Amino acid sequence: MPVIFAQSGYQMPPLQVKTANGILEGVDESGIRAFRGVPFAQPPVGDLRWREPQPVKNWTGVRKAHNFGPRAMKLPLFGDMGFRSDGISEDCLYLNVWTPAKAATDKLPVMVYFYGGGLMAGDGSEPRYDGESMARQGIVTVTVNYRLTIFGFFSHPELSKESPHKASGNYGFLDQYAALQWVQKNIAAFGGDPTKVTIAGESAGSFSVSAQMASPLSKNLIAGAIGESGSLLGFRQIPTLTEAEKMGLEFARTVGANSLAELRAMPAQQSLEATTKPGVPRFSANIDGYFFPKSPTEIYEAGQQAKVPLMAGWNSQESGYQGIMGKEALTKENYEKAVRKMYGNDAEKVLKAYNPATDADVEQVVTDLAGDRFIGFSTWKWSDLHSQTSGKPVYRYFYERPRPQMRTEMGNVEAGLAGGVVKKEGSAPRPPAPKGAVHSAEIEYALGNLPTNRVYDWQPADYKVSEIMQLFFANFIKTGNPNGLGVPYWPAVKSGGPASVMHIDVQTRAETEKHRDRYQVMESFLK
Repeated sequence: MPVIFAQSGYQMPPLQVKTANGILEGVDESGIRAFRGVPFAQPPVGDLRWREPQPVKNWTGVRKAHNFGPRAMKLPLFGDMGFRSDGISEDCLYLNVWTPAKAATDKLPVMVYFYGGGLMAGDGSEPRYDGESMARQGIVTVTVNYRLTIFGFFSHPELSKESPHKASGNYGFLDQYAALQWVQKNIAAFGGDPTKVTIAGESAGSFSVSAQMASPLSKNLIAGAIGESGSLLGFRQIPTLTEAEKMGLEFARTVGANSLAELRAMPAQQSLEATTKPGVPRFSANIDGYFFPKSPTEIYEAGQQAKVPLMAGWNSQESGYQGIMGKEALTKENYEKAVRKMYGNDAEKVLKAYNPATDADVEQVVTDLAGDRFIGFSTWKWSDLHSQTSGKPVYRYFYERPRPQMRTEMGNVEAGLAGGVVKKEGSAPRPPAPKGAVHSAEIEYALGNLPTNRVYDWQPADYKVSEIMQLFFANFIKTGNPNGLGVPYWPAVKSGGPASVMHIDVQTRAETEKHRDRYQVMESFLK
């Protein structure tokens, strides 16, 4: 029975929710109900390894949803990722829901968030993705686990043959699609509106958003999209199914497996460790004829993607200059040598677009070039194409707030890509703090989770930036438009004209795009 507070008339919403598969019991977190470790597909183990996610089997009685489910199989690539999940397992297809709804009839907007990690790491239990703060903005928030690396993106001719769709690979994306189907069927029971689902993610999560928008399977299940740093519309062309199958055959050869049955019989950890051997391909998306009928770029060019509002952007220091300059001194002469070595006959147009006036400007210019090559261009290309072919508004941002210094008690450590720290060997001093916003730095700000990260010495200015960025996110999820009370006005990108870009920092402001020439140079390398 619900608890009634007689004096106020307040009725606490029940902690038990009836889903399509059975009753779940969540926990109360000061008025936010959290449901963790909710299965949205059968465990992809045994004969279900490398198969499309299968529907959850119904259960009887009450299933406790108090703890995060296991995270997907992966190697410890990022030492600073923090997890609250129950170990690591192939049995990983679980999601988590945070809801502020007082009743199932509230019909609140929904955000479904996909984690980053290069499609090789990450988990929905990471504190930086915690959904409680967004739920306090009036949004039902969902984080989703999906299969990674060889378990999420392995293709093989035998897999394609047994598939009802004659496709293989893209299992990680199909997991996300299955989670979106689960949301359509069940989110109303948590007080969410299945017609107001915004998908969001950072890095590989942003790749995933661009993928779900492009796929004919999932594009009609979403009402809006947010991409933080990355898309599938970049330099690395997605292989065809035939090419992906060849990579699968090569992997099978390296591990001495003569059949799909032998590959499925390999222990999961052994399969994972085999991916680290020299010459083994990195498994990623492919044009399988099912999830992707053609390349994502072609889909967006044809205007066949989800016709929804898009908010997308990237950070001011996505990559370091060292990847281009190595240990060379930051002079114009050394920079030009490095660019000519890297680009050959195309070097002059790169040097024209990325042109430092003096030696003092080299560090910033080469940082810009490194960031664009890594992830800035692919995010620009996605937002630019969507603004041309979708008929829906696109809001582009550029995130500039550097993280503050690390707390002194952290000791001899350096920052990692996941917002935590990696211990340094020896007594070398800490490297200087980045001058810009590094890859993934915006996540805690955007989702209102600065307090969950105790590595950095957050200042009042950081909380100000977080408040504005989270309001942008919340407004967009609620209305398809980031504008509202308490935030600077953010104009949408206008196709064919100079784009407006929201620069997010202590002094957040909209400015006209200044560097379209840079991205047009990058775009010329796709042709």
